[in-house]
Amino acid sequence: MNGTSIRVVVVDDQDMVRAGFVALLDAQPDIAVVGQAADGQAAVEVCVATTPDVVLMDVRMPVLDGVEATKHLADTPSRVLMLTTFDIDDHVYAALRAGASGFLLKDATPDELVAAVRVVAAGESLLAPTVTSRLIAHFARQPVLVSTPPSLAELTRREREVLVWVARGLSNAEIADRLVLAEQTVKTHVSRIFLKLCIRDRAQAVMVAYETGLVSPGVF
Repeated sequence: MNGTSIRVVVVDDQDMVRAGFVALLDAQPDIAVVGQAADGQAAVEVCVATTPDVVLMDVRMPVLDGVEATKHLADTPSRVLMLTTFDIDDHVYAALRAGASGFLLKDATPDELVAAVRVVAAGESLLAPTVTSRLIAHFARQPVLVSTPPSLAELTRREREVLVWVARGLSNAEIADRLVLAEQTVKTHVSRIFLKLCIRDRAQAVMVAYETGLVSPGVF
């Protein structure tokens, strides 16, 4: 994060909704709204100009939707927290592939919104159980690979074990308990997994684990 405040850009095509998010976030002592936009194209331009830590991004917008805007921000330091109603499952899948770090339902409480921004700003991904279940359901309809995909070739046996449990939604502490390791050791493994797979957070790790067939839906 830059300085002492989490720098946020709020993107939503509904003026009243956007104003509400801005007022709520700006009222927090550790959050500063540095920009806002009503469509995806404007969002990209604002983010390039302000370099926020977190972009609160609506999915459905004119000119450029939230998924496409997220793709444009994939190579920037900004992390995208997607706002959605989950009425279309493909949005979840597409946004993760585009580089989104988390999802938040539009009917989330103010406290949940503020907490979500802080979680994503801290470098963690935010995948609520409802999101994870929809993501797994998507992969349940896809063919599972049998052989080891090239993208996992550089991972050690232990790193693959850790990746499996990351994909199942376990925290570093929970993985440490399950594998009888120190939490710091698990954190190191996770960092190495991210580096080797060229991904930046747990949300993308979930994608890789399911897409490569390392993890199969419903199998623990």
